[in-house]
Amino acid sequence: MLPDTLHELPRDERFAYAKLLAYIMRIDDEITIDEMAVFEQRLGTALLSPRQRKEVRSYLNNPPTLDECLAGLGEVSSRLALRDAALMAAADGVIDEEEQLVLERIARRIGMDEGVVDDLLDWVMRGYDWMQEGLDLLNVE
Repeated sequence: MLPDTLHELPRDERFAYAKLLAYIMRIDDEITIDEMAVFEQRLGTALLSPRQRKEVRSYLNNPPTLDECLAGLGEVSSRLALRDAALMAAADGVIDEEEQLVLERIARRIGMDEGVVDDLLDWVMRGYDWMQEGLDLLNVE
């Protein structure tokens, strides 16, 4: 679990955060097991009500617009959402051009330099490498 303060944010911002992750998951029109695992893990961290979780999961079939997702985010929640959107985009092992463009658009919309997206994606890949090293130490595939 990532150490962060997501669970301390207002519920409506956590809901907007989760909507954004659903949006990111649907960019390439396919959902992988790895993406679903990251999505569910981050939903758990958001501590949404069962009704909100059900609603967010419905966005996997009928995603909201990016503007709808960003509208409910505050300063801190938008930055955490960008970070975790980078996790979602990389979960399947490939960053599509459209995913990259959307991440850059999010960065601009929340007042951050687009270069932060490359930094976040590098951070994600280092994290995945670190996790793989743990499996390699145990000889687990």
